[in-house]
Amino acid sequence: MIVRIMGEGQVRLDDGHLTELNKLDDELLTELEGGDESGFRRTLLALLEAVHRLGTPLPDDSLEPSDLILPSPDATLEEVREMLSDDGLIPG
Repeated sequence: MIVRIMGEGQVRLDDGHLTELNKLDDELLTELEGGDESGFRRTLLALLEAVHRLGTPLPDDSLEPSDLILPSPDATLEEVREMLSDDGLIPG
């Protein structure tokens, strides 16, 4: 799967890591719904760090269709709310 982090580029990530990412996504959704700004920021950064740790960056000149788009590390609570689907940022 190809994951795009807004403002950073793309990362190739094995589908087997979705379970770990979905746990963080669920936490993020709970914090968004509760308006927990500090929890939201901590979990968003943990989610993006996990994508970097588990994935392989694509070259800057590569432009693959993205299967998943995640917000930038400095995205606001409101910006992330606008990106959400019923399943959060990560379907499943």
